Amino acid sequence: MLSSSSTAVKNLPLKWRLCFLLKLVCFVSSVLIFCEFLIYYVVIFQCRWPNLEGGTHMAEKETSASVLKAIILADTHLLGEIKGHWLDKLRREWQMERSFQTALWLLQPDIVFILGDVFDEGKWSSPQAWADDVRRFQKMFRHSVFTELVAIAGNHDIGFHYEMTPYKVNRFEKVFNFTSGKLITRKGINFVLVNSVAMEGDGCAVCRTSAAKLVALSHKLNCSQQKPNHSNKRCSDVEKLPASKPILLQHYPLYRKSDAECTGEDSAPPEEKNIPFKEKYDVLSQEASQKLLWWFQPRLILSGHTHSACEVLHAGKIPEISVPSFSWRNRNNPSFIMGSITPTDFSLQKCFLPFESRVFTIYCAAGALLVILVLAHVQLLTPPFYFAQRLISKHKAV
Repeated sequence: MLSSSSTAVKNLPLKWRLCFLLKLVCFVSSVLIFCEFLIYYVVIFQCRWPNLEGGTHMAEKETSASVLKAIILADTHLLGEIKGHWLDKLRREWQMERSFQTALWLLQPDIVFILGDVFDEGKWSSPQAWADDVRRFQKMFRHSVFTELVAIAGNHDIGFHYEMTPYKVNRFEKVFNFTSGKLITRKGINFVLVNSVAMEGDGCAVCRTSAAKLVALSHKLNCSQQKPNHSNKRCSDVEKLPASKPILLQHYPLYRKSDAECTGEDSAPPEEKNIPFKEKYDVLSQEASQKLLWWFQPRLILSGHTHSACEVLHAGKIPEISVPSFSWRNRNNPSFIMGSITPTDFSLQKCFLPFESRVFTIYCAAGALLVILVLAHVQLLTPPFYFAQRLISKHKAV
């Protein structure tokens, strides 16, 4: 049967064989282009910026001028030279680059925040490896001058507290212009950047410096929020900032016992939800969490680190959103947060990226169809079809 099939293929005109080969190339190319390029546009195109309350009553020009469009993502974990296999690194970085560039092109945000763990091996990478990681990051997350990118330090960037050194902190700050206790004000909205790794509370050099900056910044913000007719000698010489309540941006979440109360399709798996969190490792300590809440009285807290989504309400009124990982290496359904923010209000919406399992399913289905087409072309499937046809004919004759 094999010899007859091969003979049949050889007997086909060269033009027919080339035509079939061209069709196969077009089919394979179409599948690759869709799964590796177009699918990101198809999925992210469905995401929309959330509307603010009363936004429909505002003039269009006023809305575009006063609303800050922010994208928030976390835990990209760019693989390094030690743990990262070249194929895994190539695949994950391509996925994140296409997702990020597609989101920028379709959504055109004003600012992008990355909530820590930008790199996977920053805590132990050599100067040469660090430079290579930074180069790859800048290529993947390139952006226009109309979009600002702000990155927060995470434990994989500068190490856990016992691994953190001034050298690691300084090299991260040099690349990303990040300082714990730094205030970023855009369109009258105050964002406070926190190095949560330095919130250990043990009096280390980096911890003391970070805490001092946070205390000084909280004083400025509190003085700026006082009413004009309220006299306070401590605020007389303080630089006035926009009176908007701040939004805290950090890597570690504030203290919570576990993810047991977290819901949603991108929350932690059921078998992990009830595992107690370890203070100063999975979440900030209770003491550090209370300090941040007391110092800043924020209207919103955005954090990462857990790789899963969660919404928590602190003190019954202050929401915290834990942003899931942006990398397919950490989860099958990565996502990012889209925020429409003003000095007095905010609205958040989640945008999911393509599910890796669905991409894999498309490849498997396309591969199976390709095999069937090839077998049918070389007539290896013809004999079984004829045999079945003869059986049906005999059955009808009886």
